Amino acid sequence: MGFMDKLKNKFKQNEAETEDISKKYKQGMEKTRNAFSGKINDLIARYRKVDEDFFEELEEVLIASDVGVNTVMDLVDELKMEVKRQNIKDTREMKDVISEKLVAIYYEDDNEEIEQLNVQEDGLSIILVVGVNGVGKTTSIGKLAYKLKQEGKHVMLAAGDTFRAGAIEQLDVWGERTGVEVIKQSEGSDPAAVIFDGIKAATSRDADVLICDTAGRLQNKVNLMNELAKVQRVIEREVPDAPHDVLLVLDATTGQNALSQAKTFSEATDVSGIMLTKLDGTAKGGIVLAIRNELQIPVKFAGMGEKAEDLQEFDAHAFVYGLFADLLEDDAE
Repeated sequence: MGFMDKLKNKFKQNEAETEDISKKYKQGMEKTRNAFSGKINDLIARYRKVDEDFFEELEEVLIASDVGVNTVMDLVDELKMEVKRQNIKDTREMKDVISEKLVAIYYEDDNEEIEQLNVQEDGLSIILVVGVNGVGKTTSIGKLAYKLKQEGKHVMLAAGDTFRAGAIEQLDVWGERTGVEVIKQSEGSDPAAVIFDGIKAATSRDADVLICDTAGRLQNKVNLMNELAKVQRVIEREVPDAPHDVLLVLDATTGQNALSQAKTFSEATDVSGIMLTKLDGTAKGGIVLAIRNELQIPVKFAGMGEKAEDLQEFDAHAFVYGLFADLLEDDAE
């Protein structure tokens, strides 16, 4: 069974849905695909035989796509074993194998539910959203609120980024646009106090989900850790087992810089998932694999455009299809 067949199997709902998800990832990852699969195609055209020289050049292509050196080494080792196991000689047979190994290396021993939001069936679910200024954090919160509301959830927002000028107003605009109530205080207020108010309001109004914005200042790690720890203590005190998800917003266009931000924030708080913005605007989409492989943090959402509905639930199969769409479709034909 080829990768395209496995992708269709993954989205068993119906063929139209498979096509819709595939199309969104194909369109959204055009820049990464043009940079990535063009080089893979060129590599396959130049090397007829799978040998050490082929693997060396493949390593260079993957590293240039920001997949990350450690991830590339793991992947190439896996590919070499698979080539021996299947006795593959012809480089044209490598497209499916590379696609499948990228998905396998993403999930490792976890099941595919790692990508899902941890929204509780009963009671209030609290989602804490963290990230540096300028990555699209507030916009991502607005899009997530829209998505959850479309799914029938009663959503509220807490404007905990009280330090950045305009952050509260920006969240307010998203609240109006999506029809979601925003709990706020004045600029410069204590973020933990805003989150406390948000929890009280969400509880009294029987909300299903409270999404909490946080300050994105990153002058030094100690300040960041202290601020996030304080907010987290307030949440844990008011709602046991919360926050149910801590989502880190990263800008895909920053490549390896996004990986270093992920490391910093994962030291400051228990990051449970990534919201990756501007995936449609980068040729460095391989960073998804580096973050997952090096930090064991799954990507839960990917931004594929400006509109509220352009926040996609992340799926590694569809992501890899987005990387290889043209090559895989040629093979399928």
